[in-house]
Amino acid sequence: MIKRNAVFIFSLLLSVPFIFMGLFTPGFLNRLSSIIHTTIIEHFGWGYLLSVFFFLIFALYLAFSRYGNLKLGKDYEKPQYSYFGWFSMLFAAGMGIGLIFWGVAEPLSHFANPPGYLESNSREAAQFAMQRSFFHWGLHPWAIYITMSLSIAFFSFRRGMPPLISSCFYPLLGNRIYGWPGYAIDILAVFATVFGIATSLGLGALQITSGLASVTPLPETMAVTLSIIAVVTLLFMLSSATGLDTGIQILSKTNILFAMILLGFMLVVGPTSYTLNVFTSTLGEYGSALLSMSLSTNPFTGYDWTKDWTLFYWAWWIAWSPFVGLFVASISRGRTVREFILGALLVPALLTFLWFSVFGGAAFHLELERGISLSESVGNNVSTALFELFTYYPLTPILTTLALLLLGVFFITSADSATYVLSMMTSRGNLNPPLSRKIVWGLLQSATAAALIFSGGLEALQKMAIAAALPFTLVMLFLSLSLLRAMRYEWVYERPREAEKSGSD
Repeated sequence: MIKRNAVFIFSLLLSVPFIFMGLFTPGFLNRLSSIIHTTIIEHFGWGYLLSVFFFLIFALYLAFSRYGNLKLGKDYEKPQYSYFGWFSMLFAAGMGIGLIFWGVAEPLSHFANPPGYLESNSREAAQFAMQRSFFHWGLHPWAIYITMSLSIAFFSFRRGMPPLISSCFYPLLGNRIYGWPGYAIDILAVFATVFGIATSLGLGALQITSGLASVTPLPETMAVTLSIIAVVTLLFMLSSATGLDTGIQILSKTNILFAMILLGFMLVVGPTSYTLNVFTSTLGEYGSALLSMSLSTNPFTGYDWTKDWTLFYWAWWIAWSPFVGLFVASISRGRTVREFILGALLVPALLTFLWFSVFGGAAFHLELERGISLSESVGNNVSTALFELFTYYPLTPILTTLALLLLGVFFITSADSATYVLSMMTSRGNLNPPLSRKIVWGLLQSATAAALIFSGGLEALQKMAIAAALPFTLVMLFLSLSLLRAMRYEWVYERPREAEKSGSD
């Protein structure tokens, strides 16, 4: 019984103590997370940069190699979802809630507090801010997700193995993936997912609180934030009970439409030419500096900035990779390796670049061209950035309400997807996990977000994400080797036999 449910039991035993520490000894949890965070960043930060750059090169290599024609499934299978449905679920699970939070806040944060070699609140700082926002949210995070999801989809849909991260290690571990070595990999994935998703849910709850405080009499307090988490937990549990095809897909498509309406309104009503100039210019700067940004820790000047931003983001995306990887794999059956990589790498990244250009560009137009300072208020509370921007545009209450709807639905889709993935991982890869598992993991991830906010706010969330990501980085590096070995084996040993068989027929 214990062995059958080993991943579920030991994942709970590993995660629950952190929640209790957050509830009953928040000061201790905050100090513990600070020690772990400082140690990892000081000694292993360079490893994050090298690893994430490797994942980008690895994804591009597979897309344009001979393996790009392999299908994630049987050769005759067709994609399960349309491009619109696929991209909607990709975006909702991978980035949505974070873009709403950081679309204005990150460029303004870099603008006000750039590395030491730049003057704050200058045009050079604005240029740097947009370029690094593209960098943090562009190709690299999607390369991380692709490495994970491609491996799961290949071994699950093409090789007929359970849709688990441990299955991806069969070329390296053999049948030991069905024993404790495989269990350890899946338990580590569950632990990383719990704290990775908690970071995102915490960000969303904090921003919803700020948004509600700007349009309603509700105060911006801890009690309101925890109440929001409780309400949204109930909503995403209801969505999760309806299943992947119904709940998540409908919510994802709805939210993409809402996001496009908000994006289009801001593009048309805002400084359109200025925004498009920001988009094209920053895209060129991002492309030309991609290599140097990918590998620079700024050890001589600006290392503290790199630790606080780039290294945190890389750890955050890695912590999210088990969840996003399993979910993206589950919706990508029937696509070729090349189609999957290029679609998941380029389309969400371009939409993200446009989002930052529209919202960040609008903020910089107020700062640099109209002399209106948003960065000071954002520095006091980053979760208010988007709503502060809306006060300088027409239809402010409608824009704020639409943004809150977006946050709420992104919150639900992210938590819904994570609940499904955690339940699947702890049910031996069951694509239709029992409702009881969904309830357990839904409540646990909300409790984790609440506990970490209570113990140290946003900073504690960030530190725990980085801590959870370090061991999983090593898992992903070996996973890449395993995937390459499996693809090479099929191409060299199995495809010639299939061609010979079909020729004899």
